[in-house]
Amino acid sequence: MRDVYEVLKEKGITLPAPPPKGGVYTPVQEFGDKLLYCSGCGPDLGDGKNITGKLGRDLTVEEGQKAAYNCVLNLLANLDAKTGDLNRIRRFVKVLAFVNSTDDFAQQPQVVNGGSNLLAEIFGEEAGVPARSAIGTNALPGGIACEIEVLVELK
Repeated sequence: MRDVYEVLKEKGITLPAPPPKGGVYTPVQEFGDKLLYCSGCGPDLGDGKNITGKLGRDLTVEEGQKAAYNCVLNLLANLDAKTGDLNRIRRFVKVLAFVNSTDDFAQQPQVVNGGSNLLAEIFGEEAGVPARSAIGTNALPGGIACEIEVLVELK
């Protein structure tokens, strides 16, 4: 397996600082021998360009995909802070994604692909393509477009 940080560098991707907590919770919780559960992250990278609004009304699928991509960057920042080395990740086991959507919007899976594709590019298909659920919801905190959480197995 290639070095995760080399892949990020090759792709010109810089991880953001871990996002500030929005409540009383742990960003990454260890359980079992080698599992990490990561609390949901939104798309705000702390650069003043948060992605808010509803898919199907305010945002295009492409804008939603950018939101999902940013969510994954924040998750990776939290995992990096917790593990000290993203190369310790054996695989992503599960992704659960919530997409702020109108009642008639039905392209949540395409939106979440924005984050899933990033995981596959960085970690490869075997480690970076987990089981996944993409769920439409009527609202998310702060009106964000997307929130994603992950379950990770360490080596």
